[in-house]
Amino acid sequence: MSSTPANDPLDFTRNLWGKMGFSLPSMVTPTLDVDELEKRLADLKTVEGWLKMNLSMLQLTIQGIEMQCSTLKAVRELSNLKPDPVAAFTPQKASAPDETKGDGGAPDPLQAAMWPWALMQQIQTQMQQAAEQQAAALAPAEKTKTKPD
Repeated sequence: MSSTPANDPLDFTRNLWGKMGFSLPSMVTPTLDVDELEKRLADLKTVEGWLKMNLSMLQLTIQGIEMQCSTLKAVRELSNLKPDPVAAFTPQKASAPDETKGDGGAPDPLQAAMWPWALMQQIQTQMQQAAEQQAAALAPAEKTKTKPD
């Protein structure tokens, strides 16, 4: 009848696909070769590691771009604030240089070092004014909504 051994039921299928010139049993039936399974498992673990690495790199790139976007938005908001050089830097009265000091009328270094503080104060003042204007604009709208007919 058949020349296949009784202990290997898939030998007929292997011979059938093997004579076609390409190995298809792995696509139709699972392979029984442990070495082949271990090789596939190692390949899949390698691909999994590569995908995890790419995912983490993608997440870091997204975080970096989000940080860059928020920084640019903050800089744009700061640049939209109109600087008031008179309020930020109060010029000192021009006086004759003191011959004993010999500074030649140089500006006060303490005042020059305080420019960030003056800028922050100016920004805070402008933000408060903007909030007050926005609250004033919303107040009439709320009064008309709550007014009974």
